[in-house]
Parts: sequence; structure tokens; C-alpha cells
Amino acid sequence: MKLVRVNMTDRTIMTEDLPEEYKGIGGRGLTSIMINKDVPAGCDPLGPENKLIFAPGYLSGTSLINTSRLSIGAKSPLTGGIKESNVGGTVSADLARLGITAVIVEGKIPQNETCILIIDLTGQAKLMDAAPYKGMRTYDLVKKLKADHGDKHSVTCVGPAGDFQFATASIQTSDLDGRPCRAAGRGGLGAVMGAKGLKAVLVARGGKMADTLADPDKFKTAARAYAKAVKEDEFSSETLPELGTAVLVDPINAAGAFPCFNATKGQFEQAEKINGDALAETIKKRGGKTTHQGCAQCIINCSNEYVDENGKYVTSSLEYETIWAMGGMIGNDDLDVIARLDFLCDDIGIDTMSTGVAVAVAMDAGYKDFGDGRAAIEMVEEIGKGTDFGKILGSGPAAVGKHFNHQRVPVIKGQSIAAYDPRALQGMAVTYATTPMGGDHTAGWVVDQNLADFGGTLDPLSAEGQVEASRDTQLHMAAVDSMGICDFAQTGLAAPGGMENVYTMVSAKSGEPFGEDDWGSLGRQVLKAELDFNKRAGFTAKDDRLPKMFYEEPLPPHNSVVVISDEQMDSTFDF
Repeated sequence: MKLVRVNMTDRTIMTEDLPEEYKGIGGRGLTSIMINKDVPAGCDPLGPENKLIFAPGYLSGTSLINTSRLSIGAKSPLTGGIKESNVGGTVSADLARLGITAVIVEGKIPQNETCILIIDLTGQAKLMDAAPYKGMRTYDLVKKLKADHGDKHSVTCVGPAGDFQFATASIQTSDLDGRPCRAAGRGGLGAVMGAKGLKAVLVARGGKMADTLADPDKFKTAARAYAKAVKEDEFSSETLPELGTAVLVDPINAAGAFPCFNATKGQFEQAEKINGDALAETIKKRGGKTTHQGCAQCIINCSNEYVDENGKYVTSSLEYETIWAMGGMIGNDDLDVIARLDFLCDDIGIDTMSTGVAVAVAMDAGYKDFGDGRAAIEMVEEIGKGTDFGKILGSGPAAVGKHFNHQRVPVIKGQSIAAYDPRALQGMAVTYATTPMGGDHTAGWVVDQNLADFGGTLDPLSAEGQVEASRDTQLHMAAVDSMGICDFAQTGLAAPGGMENVYTMVSAKSGEPFGEDDWGSLGRQVLKAELDFNKRAGFTAKDDRLPKMFYEEPLPPHNSVVVISDEQMDSTFDF
């Protein structure tokens, strides 16, 4: 268990043992607690005082399936608060197999200079000048990096948006095929990486220095039981491999919760053209892959490879949130346009959700027509070129709304909502408003508790039970993100004895007792650190509110508005 500290100011690297206070913590828990402790809450997110932390989950690098999630943390240039952005691919497992608990990037090199960080199979790290790579888009960048330094590396990098330090810049990581198509998209952490002068991190694959397990046999037994539960679940073993996350288009649209045309409607009439069935049919017809392993140790294979009419690769993986953002949200029903926009966002290094919503706000303001796919592509290309309008668009939906003096801007704490309208799913109103992360769906996804199709028992249009549901889920997810477990492998947690299997694995790794109370304590510790940072950064209860549009503009077809009161919002974290 070790930390790698990279000081960009003097270009020095130190490796140190993990301090006792951080033992037993990984992923989001580690990034958030460290940032709250070591980063001045009032600092400039793009300045030298901010830290950029890469942390595998606590269970990453073990034999447990679907634990290749990496947490990347910093103060966000988009929200002004604390941020953890979560990404898959291979880098989390590769770092953990080198015994690296976190890589902490500090300081800032002189403007217009840039470096790459290379970590070899011995766990040793070095900085190298990256002038030849500056400004490159991510796909060409990864090809050149691998040509120069060898194929056997995971690559984590930024594209032009990160170089330009745009507030919606993502950090891209490579999948099992070496493509930079996995995005830590939310919060603009790519801008932090770009500001520090770090173009890419290369991590050697195949390390054999993972943390020692205190009880390997006990761990193996629990890990096998967990994997068996995931394999036996219909959703994770059949539905996701066949349709991917696009399977959500139909039920969310049917619920009237699919925000489209800049969240002026809750149902997209052309949804059947972009849903899971349409996506799978198109991919199969053209010879692409509907079932694709994109992340290390994944047994679900929810990824896909979208190809054009000639069978040529376009993008991987086309997911629900992007299909919404580049589809219904901008009034577009063309899967080829959506796929092209997804590729461009990965290649330029920008968040598909923030970018799609920014395009939607511009269209709503009359800049271009809804449904104009060609215009959307041209707009996103402007971000990659760094034009005057590209700078506005790359700064996010709030900046676009300000530019056009347009009031319908669906953002919270500066970050856009995701693909679930809070007026039709009141529990998501609580999560969007109260999570320290901004308008983030993964922080507390309570859609399943709101919709009968998913076994939910709450009335999605009522306030009753929504605060409790969001609070409990946010606490749970803070712990899940700390473990490095993929969201879609939570079917293993939901199975009989599933949580006990996780407790057993944590205990078998650490050698210390771990149970239900410890799980809850971990979630509270993480959220308290995040809330404390935001409070010291100047956030107040007024920041835990949705834009007026959600309270004042009824959403068809239910013609509903958010009914969660301010008092209820303020009670969310009474723990």
C-alpha cells in the first residue's frame, strides 16, 4: 500500500507508505477525505494548490469481478466544490496490481509546458516531456504513446479540451482494446489535469505487487459467491450484454422522465429509433458488437462497438446517458449522429452529458434548430478547435445560458442534470439538489425505487419517502464507490447474502472485522468530508436547490413540477 506523489512544480516524485489514517479506504473515500484534508477549499481549481488524485477502489486489483473502477478527485472548476469522477477501463486494476493506493498530482508546471507520467512494472514513476503530444486528440494520442512507449500500458489522458482547460473537460482512460473511450466525464477534472501540465499517465499492465490479502481463502470463497450471484441475475447476465445501458430508454421514456428538447418534454416521440432494441439491431446488422468487454475483470460485458454502414468502427461504448444527451435532449433521433458525437466527445475529451445539455440550451435559445444533427456535430467540433464559441460551449450549459441570456438551463451547482427529469422522478430531485457533486445521477440513483417496472414502491410524483430514499442511496453509493465496484455489478450486492459477501471480502483483505455498521460509517465519513469541503468553499443551503424551471414549468406528459420543499431538501443529511 503506497502513495505516489507527483509534484509538477519542481517535477519531483516521491513514493511513501500509506499513512495509517487512510488504511482500509480506497476510491472515492480516499480522494474525498484527502482533498478535504489537504486542499484549501477556497483555492483556484486550476491553480497549484489543488490536487488531482487517482485512486483505485479498495477491492480493485483483487480477484473480485467488476472492480476496475477508478476514482479521480479534485476541486471542480465546473462546480467550485469537491468532485469525484468515476471511470472504468483497465487503469484501476493496473494501479492496484502495482500496490499503488493512489497517485497524487500536486503543483503546476509553467504555462505552455506539458509532461507525461510513466509508471513501470516495478511501481517506479517518472515524468517525461510531452511537447510532441500537446494538443493531440485522445485517439491519435494513445496510438502515438503506445508506438513510442509500448502497447502494454493503460493510458489515462486529456484531449484538447483539457489542454484548453475547459470546465467540462473529461479525463479519458483506455479500455481492454486500448481505446480511450472510457470517460471520467463529470466535473471538468480534465481541466485540472491540463492546468497542471499533465497530458497523460501510462501505467504498466501485468503488475504482480497487489496488496497482500490477510485471508486469501476466505476472500476467494466470498468472491466466487458474489460472481455467481451476478451471473445468475437476469439483468446483469442477459439484458445488459444484449442491449447495454440503452435498455433504459424505453422505461424512462414511458415514465415521462426522459428529458428532451432541453427538458421541455418528458417523452421523446422518436424514442423507438434510439432505444436499446434499435441500437442492438443496428450494430448486429452492420457487423459490430452488442456484447463487448471494455473493463478489466468484467463478466457483464455491457459495452458495445458501434460501426458505420461499412462496418468501420465509430465508438465504444454507446451508453444510455449519451444516447439521451445527444439524442432526446437535442431532439435528435439519428443513432449515427449520436455515435459520431460520442466519439467526438471522447476524442476531444469532454463530458457527453454536459456537452449535450450545452448544445440543447443553445438550440433552445434559437442558435440552431432542435434535431439538426449536422449542426450539433459542428458545434462540438468548435470545442476541439478552441474557437470563441467553442470556449463558451466547452465551459458548460450555464455559460451557454449566460451567453444567450437564456433562462432555461438545467444545472445544479453548475453541473447539468442527467437523463432523468426530476419532475417525473421526485427522488432524483433530492439527489441532484443535495449531492455535494452537483447534478449527478450516480451519487444517488433512486429510479428503481420510484418505478414499479423496477420493483419500486414510491410514487414518483410525490414527495413522500423521497428524501429518505435519496439519503440512504447516497450513503450506500459513497461506500460502493470507495470499493471500486461497478454500478451494474450491484446485482451481486442485492442477492441474498450479497452484502455479507462484500463485508467478508473487506475483512479478508484488511484482517480487521468489518460489518454492516462499518459500511454505514464509511458512507457517512465520505459524505461528511465532501459536505465539509463544500461548506468551507462557500456553499450554503441555497446551493441545494434546483433551477426555477423545475419548480415553475410543468413537464408533459404528467404536467408535474418538483414538489420537494426546501425544508425537506435541507433535512437530507440530518445524520
